[in-house]
Amino acid sequence: MAAESTALIDAGVLFATVALAGVVANRINQSVIPFYILGGILLGPYVLGELPEVVEDVAGPGIDLSLFGYDLIEAVGAVALAETDFIHLGAELGIVLLLFFLGLEFNLERLIAARDRIGKAGTVDLAINFGVGLVLGWLLFRAFLPAFLAAGVVYISSSAIITKSLIDLGWIANDEADPMLGTLVYEDLFIAVYLAIATALVMGGGDVGEALGQIGVAVGFILALLVVVYVGTSWFQRSLETDSHEFLVLRALGITTLVSGAALALGVSEAVAAFFVGMAFSATDHVHDLENLLEPVRDTFAAVFFFWIGLITDPGVFLDAFVLAAIAAAVVLTAPSKLVSGYLGGRIYDLSERRSLRVGLGMTTRGEFSLIIASIAIGGAGIGLTEGTAEALYAFAVGYVLVMSILGTTLMQYSSEIESVVVPRLEARHETTARPSDD
Repeated sequence: MAAESTALIDAGVLFATVALAGVVANRINQSVIPFYILGGILLGPYVLGELPEVVEDVAGPGIDLSLFGYDLIEAVGAVALAETDFIHLGAELGIVLLLFFLGLEFNLERLIAARDRIGKAGTVDLAINFGVGLVLGWLLFRAFLPAFLAAGVVYISSSAIITKSLIDLGWIANDEADPMLGTLVYEDLFIAVYLAIATALVMGGGDVGEALGQIGVAVGFILALLVVVYVGTSWFQRSLETDSHEFLVLRALGITTLVSGAALALGVSEAVAAFFVGMAFSATDHVHDLENLLEPVRDTFAAVFFFWIGLITDPGVFLDAFVLAAIAAAVVLTAPSKLVSGYLGGRIYDLSERRSLRVGLGMTTRGEFSLIIASIAIGGAGIGLTEGTAEALYAFAVGYVLVMSILGTTLMQYSSEIESVVVPRLEARHETTARPSDD
């Protein structure tokens, strides 16, 4: 019973912390994701858990620490959380539900209807940002697999944060929302295949044959899911036919987690499977009910996922010169690259300079997908990646997301001020280019 009560206290500390993080983020009008991560770092074994030892080291030998409330410090240190089965499972469910909801947004017929513009804008985004990430990753790690993972980390924008910001800022009904959402669709479809390949490569342990075999299984699983999505609409419709909200939630969660678990058992990313299950449900008449009923569940376990990322992160790695240099280089290179690709995407949609600039500002944010790639990297430590490389990649991804999630939301919030400076220059340059020469 003591162990059960301790586990319950741990869960209580977790939820109280993420709730407080949400209050702080809301007060200062920032994305909550960095604060969830920071909460996990602060309450983890590498910060709060090390507090008593740090005090002992600072005090030195021969000093009676009991006079300074050391018993209280030890008690506080004992509150530090470690990764438990509940937290790990909650984090997995967070990943699954995040991708499930993204799948709900993508109806195959809708995608096909807008395929030309989505394809052009998405390809520009992929070529510029994944290309920059691949070069940066190679320069940092001098090997293909870590470079491939680093490219994914810096390429993919945060659908969750960007969509929420579009709603909060009132941009969702504006013209700039179309290229942003269209590019996010392209990125999410690409990342679904990318995650399957990345997981196979990392878990292949460097064995090319085994990795190719796992990629074959992953691609086969994805193709099977696509077939199910395409022909199985009536079955998914019938599976949710009920007048009970309770049964609707249980059936949707049951199907999603079961398919995601089967995918994970086959070596395929559970996130990929959840994405395609969401796509299957997007063609039914129950999308609105699913979004309303499951949104609180998604947000709860998404918070656990981000908290878990912080919990297993040793902040000491951020003091490493290599990691700091990698984060700085990535921010300096990839913030402008997203601005450029987003602006070009807006122009592909025939938007004005002002609205095209807004697309670039909005697409800068990175978040949940980069962290999912980071979790794949750390899971492959000692298998497909050396432990040092996996830890460096993980620290790089977490630090990069912390910076870019704050930077991206800030750029969107202050878009008017940025536009007043940049847009006149873009318009003047456009007029100069369009004006015929005197010759």
